[in-house]
Amino acid sequence: MKFSLFVHMERLDASESHAQLYEEFCRLCEIADQGGMTAIWTGEHHGMEFTIAPNPFINLADLARRTKTVRLGTSTVIAPFWHPIKLAGEAAMTDIITGGRLDVGIARGAYTFEYERLMPGLDAWQAGQRMRELVPAIKGLWAGDYAHDGEFWQFPSTTSAPKPIQQPHPPLWIAARDPNSHEFAVANGCNVKVTPLWNGDDEVAGLMGKFNAACAKYPEEPRPKIMLLTHGYVGTDADDIAQAVREMSVYYNYFFAWFKNQRPIRQGLIETLTEADLAANPQVSPEVMRRNLPVGTADEVIERLKRYEALGYDEFSLWIDTGMSFERKRASLERFIADVMPAFAE
Repeated sequence: MKFSLFVHMERLDASESHAQLYEEFCRLCEIADQGGMTAIWTGEHHGMEFTIAPNPFINLADLARRTKTVRLGTSTVIAPFWHPIKLAGEAAMTDIITGGRLDVGIARGAYTFEYERLMPGLDAWQAGQRMRELVPAIKGLWAGDYAHDGEFWQFPSTTSAPKPIQQPHPPLWIAARDPNSHEFAVANGCNVKVTPLWNGDDEVAGLMGKFNAACAKYPEEPRPKIMLLTHGYVGTDADDIAQAVREMSVYYNYFFAWFKNQRPIRQGLIETLTEADLAANPQVSPEVMRRNLPVGTADEVIERLKRYEALGYDEFSLWIDTGMSFERKRASLERFIADVMPAFAE
C-alpha cells in the first residue's frame, strides 16, 4: 500500500493570514515529498474559509517547483463548475508544468453552499450526471478533433491546447460512494477514491465491497486502483492523542455545519459552534474519532492500516485537515513518515 497526503488551506477563525496558511500548506507538502510519499492531493472549494482551495491547478503548478518526485493530484475538481474544454486545457498545461506528475480527480461536489452560489438550482443528482458527461468529453479533447453534443455541453470539433505529457492522458480518479459511481469509474477506465469520513472499519470494508462488485461487473476492463482517504494522527502519548481526537471532533462538527448550510456565515467563516452545539452531535464525538479512525501511537496506526491493506486498498491518503495548529499537523506527519510508513516498505 502506498501513502499520500491530502491537504488544503483551512481555518476555523481569522487568527492567521492567508499568506501564512499557504506557506504552511506548502511546507506540509514539502515534508511529504521529502519523506517518500507517493502523492499530494488537494481539492476545489469556493467561498469557504473552512476549505480554501479555489483552483487546485494553481497550487499544484507551484508545488511542482517546490517538490521533486511526488505526484500532484486534484483530489477533486468539481465537475459541474467546469466546461470540458477549459478543464482539458488547464489540466494539460498543469501536466506540462509538473513534468508529467499530474493526477486528475473529479467529483460531483458535496456542499449546497457552493451549488447555490456557482450554479443555483443544481442538486447532487444533476451534478453527478454532469460528472458522467464530463469524463468522456475531456478524454476526447485530449485525443483531439472531438465534437460533443451532450445534455449539458455542446461544441464543434475541438482539440485540447495544449495536450498533456502523459499519454493517452493523466490518470483519472473518481470520487465514489454509491455502487453506480464505482461502476462508472471502472467502466470508464478511472481509478477510484473513497472516504468513509468519521465512520469505522465496517464502512471501509463496505466501500471496498462496492469497488470489487464493480470490477466483477466489468471483467473486460483492467482493474483500476483504489485509494482510501481518511483522517489520521500519530501521537506521542495518551494526552497528545486525547487532544487530537478532540480537535478532530470539532473539525467534523464544522464539517456538518457547512454541509447542513443553515448557520450564519460572515467573511467566509461560519458562526462559531458552542460547547452545546458540539455536545449535541454525538456521532462525531471524540470517542468516535478514537474508535473509528487511524489515530493513536505508531503501532496502533500501523495495525489499523494493515487491515486496510489486507482489504486490497492500493493507497492510503492521510487527510491532514483537522483544525489543528500547523505545528501539530507537522509533528504527526513527520511521525507518520518516520514510524508508520516503514512498516509497509516493499
